This record gives sequence, C-alpha cells and structure tokens, in this order.
Amino acid sequence: MAKRFALVGLSLLAGLISTVSQAQNTNLAGATNTVTTAVPFLRISPDARSGAMGDVGIAISPDANAQYWNLAKLPFAEKKYGVSATYTPWLKDLVPDIFLAYLAGYGKFGENDNQTISLSLRYFSLGEINYTNSQAQPIGTGKPNEFAVDLGYSRKLSEYLSAGIGFRFINSAIASGLTSQVPGVDYKAGTAFGADLGVYYSKTQEITGGKAGTLSLGAILSNVGSKISYTSTRKDFIPINLGLGAAYTYQADEYNSITFALDVNKLLVPTPQDSTGDGISDYIPDKTVVSGMLGSFGDAPGGFNEELKEFQISAGAEYWYRKQFAIRAGYFWEHKLKGDRKYFTAGLGVVYNVFGLNFSYLIPSGSGINRNPLANTFRFSLLFNFDELSSTEAP
Repeated sequence: MAKRFALVGLSLLAGLISTVSQAQNTNLAGATNTVTTAVPFLRISPDARSGAMGDVGIAISPDANAQYWNLAKLPFAEKKYGVSATYTPWLKDLVPDIFLAYLAGYGKFGENDNQTISLSLRYFSLGEINYTNSQAQPIGTGKPNEFAVDLGYSRKLSEYLSAGIGFRFINSAIASGLTSQVPGVDYKAGTAFGADLGVYYSKTQEITGGKAGTLSLGAILSNVGSKISYTSTRKDFIPINLGLGAAYTYQADEYNSITFALDVNKLLVPTPQDSTGDGISDYIPDKTVVSGMLGSFGDAPGGFNEELKEFQISAGAEYWYRKQFAIRAGYFWEHKLKGDRKYFTAGLGVVYNVFGLNFSYLIPSGSGINRNPLANTFRFSLLFNFDELSSTEAP
C-alpha cells in the first residue's frame, strides 16, 4: 500500500497537465472523461514564442524550436544554423524547484541547403520530493526527473513542400530514490522510444503595391512509439498526437507584417472505458499501439459527439515591426469534459543581429484543479541564428 501511495503521488505531480488532476473519469452526462497518458511532459510547449500565441506552432514560420512543433519546417528556415534554449518554471505559485528546460538546434546542408539535421533535449525536473506512506510517515526523499532526446532529419521535396522524420528516446524516473527506501519495491525508471513524422507547405503570393501573403500548412504525427512501464506488470501509452496547423502572414510593407495561426490537436490513445456498466469510465483498454491509435477515432463511450470533444484548439497572432520587434497573443481551448483548459496568452519578441529573445505570459484563469500550472508565469527563450557567411561577406 505504501508503494502505491508513493507512486500515485509522483504520477499526479509528473502529470503536468491539469486534466490529469480530475477527480474521476466518467461517461455520465455532464461529467469528465479525460484522456490521459504517461509522460505528458512531452506535450508541454517548450517554446516562449508559441507559448505567447496560445501554443500554436505547427505551421508558423520556422526557428530552432520547430524540432518540437514540426521538424518538417526547418528546411524553410531563413538562416543556415539555429540554436534555442528555453526555461519554463512549473507550478511557480506552489513550489520553487520544478521546471522544464529545452535546448534545440539545427543545421542545413545539401544542394541549396535543402536538407536539415536537428537535435533537441527536454529535461523536466520535479525538484525534491519527500516520500510518505499511507500513514503519512516519512520514508525518504528523491529527485524525480524526466527527459527526452531527439534526432531529426528533414528536407525539401519541392519549392513549397518539405517533410521530416525524428526519433526520440524517453526516460522517466518519477520514482527516483523510492526503490532504495522501500524493500522489495518493483518500481523502476520507465524508458520508451518514439518517432515524429511531419509535412509542411509554404507559398508566398506577391500582391500589388509591394504587399505579399504567405500561406503555410502543416501536419505532424508525434510520439509514435513504444509504451512505457514503471513496473513489471503494467505498460502505459505515451502521448501519441495528431496535429494539423495553418498560418497566414500578411506583409503590409517592408516594415510591418502580421500572422494569424490555428492548430488543432488530438491524442491518438484509448479513451477511458466503463468496465462494469455502471456508467463509470474506470479503465484504459490494454491495446497495442497501432490498435490504440486507429481506435482512438471511435472508442469514446459517448460516441462521435464525445470524440469531437477530444480535439484541442489553439489560435494565435503575431505582429512584427522590421523583423526586430514582435507582439504576440493567443488562446487555447479544451472542452470542459476533457480537461477544461482554457487560457489566454501574450508575449513579446526582440531580435538584434543574430540574437533573439522571446517572452511569454499565461494569463491566470480558473481555480483549484482547473488552474493551469503555468498561470502567472513568465517564460523566456533565447535564440541564436546565423549563416555560414558573415553579413560583411554576403553579396
């Protein structure tokens, strides 16, 4: 019993997403039935730019953080090389030592720089945890953490179209320190492998008077891979996700441009089901990865109407002045029966020479279990973009 209480406590803290904190999943009318997975830190936006735009990123213009959003965008990056680092405090209002750190970079090569190699590291620290048993007696401390390492390749297929593939190693040590404190404990660090498949289309249309419009479309299938296990008796789905995105950029003149973007996402994992016929969705079917993905479009207990509620929507806007100063805003929406995350975001961006700095802020909303862990939190990303030739050598 003590082991179970310790693991449940860690899993809830490592869940990251407010939906995991719902009291119970049910398919009764008007009650929650959230779709949950292991290692949900993989679905936290690690990028302050997209974080300021309501977490859109699938089809907006590429930078080094495209490794997370849609690595197929990278061959369309303006610069040959790029690096980005982001720091995100987590549950800042409650604890001081939980955070997500993200480091990503890419390099272009090949004929006309039409190919790209990219790398990234995500590290989520849960700080120091004081373990207790079911009688609230201390049984030790630990420092749980999770990380993912990515390697990606992408290339242009035509002037307007590109595709990319990425591979991911995941390690989740949410019971760090517990096994040494509880004799005979079966918990271990979970490991898994995943892959991303992305496509991206972008075309600029010249408009009279020096104006131009760019339409960009993207699709990404992410975290497709093995299940993850913390014990010898159970395996859980990782957050396999399908994302579709669109963005339109209007270049009013050489100084001013504005982008509007929309993303739609859906987890491709089984919806919790009712095992006893009492109206309570109390278990997740033990399906294979492929069966779970394909069945995720039609397995909701409430039928097609409930399936539609499992889509998440992000919308954002970005204004640039002389490609040096940006103002951003956005909105994220999730159905109230599927997690009820709804929030506005805002942020700024500044570019000077080869350096860029982005800030984002999630406007506080909700309360209790519906309060977003990033509420009232500033995030920042530092970018470094450069070409092979210095500006003085360029023609």
